[in-house]
Amino acid sequence: MRDEHRRTHRHPLLRRGAIIGAAVMAVVLVLGLLAYIKLNGNIHKLDLAGELGVRPKSQAGVNAQTDLPPMNILVMGSDTRNLGKGVSGFGSAQDIAGARSDTTLLVHLSADRKSALVVSIPRDTMLKGPASCKDKNNDIATWPMRQFNANFELGGPACTIRTVEQNTGIRVDHFMVLNFLGFEAMVDALGSVPVCVPKAVNDPKSGLKLPKGRSEVTGAQALAFVRARYTLGDGSDLSRIDRQQAFLSSMVQVATSSGTLLRPDKLFRFLDAATKSLTTDPGLGDLNSLREVAQSVQGLSSSQIRFLTAPTQPYSPNPARVEFTPKASALWEAIAKDDPLPGTGSKKAPTGPATPAPTQEPLIVTPDKIHVSVINDSGVSGIARQDAGDLQMQGFQVDGYKSGSNPHGGVIVSYSPSKADSARTVAAAFPGAKLKEDDLLGETIEVSIGSNSPNVVAVPNRIGTGPLPTHTLTASVPTTTPTFKARAASADICSMN
Repeated sequence: MRDEHRRTHRHPLLRRGAIIGAAVMAVVLVLGLLAYIKLNGNIHKLDLAGELGVRPKSQAGVNAQTDLPPMNILVMGSDTRNLGKGVSGFGSAQDIAGARSDTTLLVHLSADRKSALVVSIPRDTMLKGPASCKDKNNDIATWPMRQFNANFELGGPACTIRTVEQNTGIRVDHFMVLNFLGFEAMVDALGSVPVCVPKAVNDPKSGLKLPKGRSEVTGAQALAFVRARYTLGDGSDLSRIDRQQAFLSSMVQVATSSGTLLRPDKLFRFLDAATKSLTTDPGLGDLNSLREVAQSVQGLSSSQIRFLTAPTQPYSPNPARVEFTPKASALWEAIAKDDPLPGTGSKKAPTGPATPAPTQEPLIVTPDKIHVSVINDSGVSGIARQDAGDLQMQGFQVDGYKSGSNPHGGVIVSYSPSKADSARTVAAAFPGAKLKEDDLLGETIEVSIGSNSPNVVAVPNRIGTGPLPTHTLTASVPTTTPTFKARAASADICSMN
């Protein structure tokens, strides 16, 4: 009887405990679901698939260990002022177009997910941009030169992506647009971020006030710090980029430091700020997609995240602007192929099982039935005319030759899909040439002669038998490996360079 009495008194307590536990779990699940719905609903999605025209093909494969390809994300900081109080996002191309791209970063995640490279593209860079941002079919050959950040103002993210892809040969897998208010809110969600200045700053224009040395800033001061152009550094955009990279390094350290994002309240505030101000492509347009990207790089330390600026030099027609140097081509090629940063001495990890080289197919189109145009992108004067003459001797119909403005290595043979067999005959005249399909080309095959490209050789099905002349002129240029100065995200904020 005593035992039965104990059981009758104990069961209600156990039941109450079970009910309370279940209630707590239910509350947690409901709150978690509500948080997910809220954060997921914050993200603005923008599908640009129909606005990008012909795009570069991905040049790198899937890593054998991670089973992932490399990923290139173009991050655009919008300086739109069309944001009312409390409005920190925009969700259509019309909302974005007309704003200016204040900062543009190309983020490259390696296929092995052991490194991340963040490349700043200076806003003052002079590049070829689409003649019409609304016409996805116009070719880069017809594009005018203009300041890089004008593309965002003229046509939003699509125009900027096309400009980056066609000038670098890198395929942009995803994009993000972040506005001013979002940047401020993200910093505030972290609490504060340390900055460092060589002397005291008091800028009435931006409201930036900082003592000499190290200090902590919150949202508004952080924005003033990364945007100030005349009170810090030498007043140039390149100097401001150095400061932005130092700040982002500091921000990475704070975000990944022990305990900062382990607190649910801080984590929610940070994600709420980030997603509320974010416009992205559908491929990154939900929390699950963003989570998968975050999980793929969760093993990265801050020392494996590096920042650098695209190599530039003064632009001759206007020294107040800059242009890419030939050295930039090595950077773009390394990113496109997911190779290590040139000059680092690292070796690329294998991207999967090796496949045998394809068997050489017979050339079925003779040179006399092929029209070609030769473009000199090597920087060696006279090489296009020389190669055009050697092609003509074999029967090729040369429509012309000219100087180009797209420096690269080797020979690229571009062709329309219907001229694939003709392109193989042209490529046979240049050992090691790369074939590139281009939907915008017509009957004529384009041959781009880059640095260190081979001289023309006789093709098996040539017209005539006379030997090709011996030339002393070659497209060879010094083969020194370029080096790049990159800043690790683990660097101290007071080390600005």
